[in-house]
Amino acid sequence: SALLLFISIMTMFMSGVVAIFEYDLKKIIALSTLSQLGMMMFSISLGLYELAFFHLLTHALFKALLFLCAGILIHGAGNTQDIRSFGGLSLNFPLVTVCMNLANLSLCGVPFLAGFYSKDLIVELACQYSWGIFVLLMMFICLSLTVLYSVRLTYLSFVGPYGGGTSISVCESDYSLVGPVVILSFTSLVSGPILTWLNFPAPVLIFLPVFLKGGALFFVGVSLLVMLSLQGLTYSYKWGAVSKFSGLMWFLPW
Repeated sequence: SALLLFISIMTMFMSGVVAIFEYDLKKIIALSTLSQLGMMMFSISLGLYELAFFHLLTHALFKALLFLCAGILIHGAGNTQDIRSFGGLSLNFPLVTVCMNLANLSLCGVPFLAGFYSKDLIVELACQYSWGIFVLLMMFICLSLTVLYSVRLTYLSFVGPYGGGTSISVCESDYSLVGPVVILSFTSLVSGPILTWLNFPAPVLIFLPVFLKGGALFFVGVSLLVMLSLQGLTYSYKWGAVSKFSGLMWFLPW
């Protein structure tokens, strides 16, 4: 279990760092999936099998929503996957913007969305284990990385300056595209409490000190503010080597 714990934490950390330097929309979402799989393995390494399955279910719902929204954006932006050519898409895709941001917030573990119920439970129960400060710190850092790449994706795609790519807003009038997205958005809102009641009929009481209890929310909030303040800056030349190293997934494909 110690080996699985180490591998899962390193998987979460690697995928989070790589996603921050990635510009391919599908790769960012795929890396976030890898990060959440690391989270599930982390839960299993602590012996929390039911929680890993619970996170698998909630993650399936909002990640399916993320991939569908990404498909609509790629289709509407002239079949490009590079988020640098997006920017200001919230004007052309208001509904998809709302749904994708809902999925992103759920992924980050914002309270009362689907991802919060499973992710926060894993984090709080992990805090009860005596693995030492390093494991806890790495877990919170990995949580922060999830928020960082999600905010960056949202900013570059929907909020930031126009990137120069083509944009067709006809996608939102196609109900076969938008229909499943709206349904999955609804499940991303309500599936958290429903699955909690189904999986854990008895209430779960977790006693933790205040700084650990609020640790996850604190890191999510700080990461949100940090990435919003960094978005005005461009990556300088000194980041080039780091960006290339991360863009090639730490040379793992080689």
